[in-house]
Formats: sequence, C-alpha cells, structure tokens
Amino acid sequence: MVIGIIGIIIGLLVLGAGIYYLIKEKDDTESKKIYGITSGVGAAVTVAAAVILIMHL
Repeated sequence: MVIGIIGIIIGLLVLGAGIYYLIKEKDDTESKKIYGITSGVGAAVTVAAAVILIMHL
C-alpha cells in the first residue's frame, strides 16, 4: 500500500514538472518533445501506481 502511495506522489510530481516546463518552453520545439515525453512518463507512473494501490485494497 505504501509503495502505491509513494508511486502516485512521484508520478504526480513528474507529471506536474513536465507540464510546467512544457508550458514554460512552449516556443522551443525540441523542449516540447522532451517535456511531452516526461509528462507521459509521469502519467504512466501515476496510473500504474494507482492500479497497484487499487489491487491491494
């Protein structure tokens, strides 16, 4: 249960940072690609951790 909660927190932090820098660097094409991937990874980690948490309830 603790691993799921920690995973959700880390995933949300990575997702939030990716979205923040995606908006901040909206004029740079290369940065948009990098931060878009970072946001996707953060979302995937969040969803995976939520599934793990739900399965253990």
